[in-house]
Amino acid sequence: MNTRWEDVAQRQDEAIPQEGIESQVIAALREIYDPEIPVNIYDLGLIYGLEVTPQGEVLITMTLTAPGCPVAQSFPDVVRERVSAVEGVKDVKVELTWEPPWTMERMSEAAKLQLGML
Repeated sequence: MNTRWEDVAQRQDEAIPQEGIESQVIAALREIYDPEIPVNIYDLGLIYGLEVTPQGEVLITMTLTAPGCPVAQSFPDVVRERVSAVEGVKDVKVELTWEPPWTMERMSEAAKLQLGML
């Protein structure tokens, strides 16, 4: 019979280093490009939130450049599939939000440089 402390120890053994998974998730997000702007969605500033639990669950809050974006229905699934392929990721939830609206100020300097804005 497992004691409460043995259960806690077992769960800790199952924990995955969050920093490692988070950096791999960010790398995966940087491989996904906006269909209308030739910049990855991470540097474009479309990722509003990224949370990784010790159990390998990933929650992404994201937006698109405009509510009328033609891929609004399918793009979160593309993100979910790509992030699900990261080693150590057990589950991915992608929430699409329109608040606050995306603006070019959310872009990284690398994205602005890539688009010739710097």
